[in-house]
Amino acid sequence: MKWKLTGRYLLSVVLVVIVVVGINLVLLIGGLITRSAVQFPQLMSSSTAAEEFTRSFGRQIENKAGTLGITAEGKHQLEQQNAWVQILDEQGRQIYAYRTPDNLPHAYTPAEIIQMYKYKEIDMETTLFMGSRSEGTHQYSYFVGIRDRNLSRYVFFLDVSAFLSIAHIGTYIILLDILIALLIGYFFSKQLTRPLYALIDKIKRLASNNYYVDDTPKGIYTSVFANLNDLSNRLQANEAERTKLDRMREEWIANVSHDIKTPLASIQGFAEMLRDADYQFTLDEIREYAGIIENKSVYIKEVIEDLNLTTRLRNKALTLNKQEVNLVGLLRNILIDIMNDPQYAARDLELEAGEEPIMKQVDELLLRRAISNLVYNSILHNEADVQIRVTAYQAEQTHIIIEDNGKGISPEELDQIFNRYYRGTNSGEAHKGSGLGMAIAKDIIREHNGSISIQSTPGQGTRIEIVL
Repeated sequence: MKWKLTGRYLLSVVLVVIVVVGINLVLLIGGLITRSAVQFPQLMSSSTAAEEFTRSFGRQIENKAGTLGITAEGKHQLEQQNAWVQILDEQGRQIYAYRTPDNLPHAYTPAEIIQMYKYKEIDMETTLFMGSRSEGTHQYSYFVGIRDRNLSRYVFFLDVSAFLSIAHIGTYIILLDILIALLIGYFFSKQLTRPLYALIDKIKRLASNNYYVDDTPKGIYTSVFANLNDLSNRLQANEAERTKLDRMREEWIANVSHDIKTPLASIQGFAEMLRDADYQFTLDEIREYAGIIENKSVYIKEVIEDLNLTTRLRNKALTLNKQEVNLVGLLRNILIDIMNDPQYAARDLELEAGEEPIMKQVDELLLRRAISNLVYNSILHNEADVQIRVTAYQAEQTHIIIEDNGKGISPEELDQIFNRYYRGTNSGEAHKGSGLGMAIAKDIIREHNGSISIQSTPGQGTRIEIVL
């Protein structure tokens, strides 16, 4: 895997170099071909354009009545090119001149013509070009001088054998350069691909649910390693939480199943007794047994309703029926209903809300359910002499506080108190049920865009605050 990754990276670098060089060669060759085939001025250098002008200028030389000169068009072209012309006969003597400098010789020997064409500049801004024109049996030569400081001509001499020898040596140098480039590219690619291979291996381990990996960030991929380590830590925490939640859900299902089976067994037992013809029950006994069956049925119904309600709340499938409600009146009615239950008639419940009504748009039935769950939680998980105070007041938001001076809740239980699968360690025979009361209360408050918080100290009591 390591060699394959390094090889691919190195091959990609070499291919990129080859492609770039190939494209440059194609463009260079294509440009040369185009330049030689089509005489675009944009593709011609200044020197080439000047030579072409000089060669074509011979057509502007004319002989009128035995007098050699140039056409009007030729004069116009020379003026446009900022150039001059000097026409010589076969002996190198000047026959005609137009716009020539004053210091220009009027006759040349063959050696002077060669010297003049190859090396000599008339001034710093003039470059000479030479052409020829045949007129009958006469052969004329002419100089064209173009005044342009950006225009120059250089004469080169090429020794073919020396050039081939240098090219031969250059081939070996190029091959050596390629080899060196490949070696440097190989070591460079190794430095890049080694941490990349480690990253790929780490990702594979994470994909195979091996979250307990922690590599030291290094190299150019330091930030990537750091992010993967952070992802690994998050996945570890999520996995631990998921395992814990699965275990709690299994325990919760087992508890709820047991709690449902117990009243069902009672219902089934009393129903079989009432149906058996061998037993003769008095009317009072029948009413007693029917009452037990009714209570057990109500209990099972409440558990099922809790399950249905919490599912709808968590899945956002419950539509709130909001109305303007006096929260002080609602709290008072909740406490009165609890104290009207003979089982809790002697409990110490107190409402502190003042005389002013606190009006709020809420779903009355659901909010009653949430607050009742919280009050019942304080009643059922504390001794009979616990003092429970419910306070309501209006500030920037509406605050409802439920506090008691009971046993309190340990920090371990406090972290799980609103978990839908959690049952406190204080739950006993009197506390059977779905175990969803606190979770349902929290979900109802959240559906009202409110918040709920809890504070508790073991041995001192618990304080729950709702903000709407």
